Amino acid sequence: MAMNRIQFQPGLSMPAFLERYGTESQCEAALEHARWPSGFRCPRCDGAAYSRVRGRTHSLFQCQACRHQTSLIAGTVMQSTKLPLTVWFLAIYLISQAKTGLSALALMRQLGVSYPTAWLIHHKLMCAMAQREARYVLEGQVHVDDAYLGGERSGGTAGRGSENKVSFVAAVSLTDEGHPLRIKLTPVSGFTLKAIKQWAQSSLAPGCTVFSDGLSCFTAVKEAECTHRPTVIGARKPKDLPEFKWINTVLGNLKTSLSGSYHAFAFRKYAGPYLAAFAYRFNLETVVGRACWCVWAGVWREATTLQARACKAERQSQAHVQACQRACSALTLRVGVGEGTIASGHAVFEAAESGQLPFPG
Repeated sequence: MAMNRIQFQPGLSMPAFLERYGTESQCEAALEHARWPSGFRCPRCDGAAYSRVRGRTHSLFQCQACRHQTSLIAGTVMQSTKLPLTVWFLAIYLISQAKTGLSALALMRQLGVSYPTAWLIHHKLMCAMAQREARYVLEGQVHVDDAYLGGERSGGTAGRGSENKVSFVAAVSLTDEGHPLRIKLTPVSGFTLKAIKQWAQSSLAPGCTVFSDGLSCFTAVKEAECTHRPTVIGARKPKDLPEFKWINTVLGNLKTSLSGSYHAFAFRKYAGPYLAAFAYRFNLETVVGRACWCVWAGVWREATTLQARACKAERQSQAHVQACQRACSALTLRVGVGEGTIASGHAVFEAAESGQLPFPG
């Protein structure tokens, strides 16, 4: 039997990782290159000239034009952290390279930090994976299925109506040869026409062909300009349905990953990040050696844009407040009541509405 090209591809070994990113200076250099590939750019004024300022934990970059200070981790999942960058890099490596995932408890033991710290790192990185996965839509041939996360609670409702179950849509896009391209695992409020319509509009590219097991709610994909091709399963078993091979493989791998890595978690509260993290690792199996760096490289590029937008929004907000203050000052000076008494803004508007004073302007 031939070796699977994906399963046996070389990844990034632990010695190779430590050689590249084993020191704080190596991590800082990697972050600087990822955040500013063409050199430093001020997130406020886009200036290129800067000077370094020593901070408490990480060095700061001060723009020589507007004097704005920023750091390598500003606006990212590591903002305000006191942990060394080497710890964060190792956490990214461990979480992204683990095929079945890594629990916060296991991460605590690997990093040598407290459980609350490990839990926070774990969830921040999962949210970063979820943000990256949310940018993509499925194209071409897409196989979908309804699925549930969680199980029956003792003394609770059984079946699909269990209060401990979270419904989600499992979808996988395939090539013309039947090989998987990308998967999406998306929690939904329920398997209704409205919920599936919203899911299809955000997860599917217009014009794709959707294959389902005939569940009536999936007809709503037509509202997203997609073609629907149902297959009535009946009493047939999964092995008798080769057209659903990959969707069943994905769900089987998901079950193995969750049951093998985690004791339990709040399904309704954290279903989205956990499902997105699994989809992230599955989608990047063909680039295992680069998988972990796609987490922070994408996050840092997005963080630079987000920080620039935040600075712009802050400037616009300050300008708006200053304009309102100038307008109120001008209004107060122009409106007098009696012999030079200055009326407040509220009093002026009330008087204008009652007809006692002409509205200024």
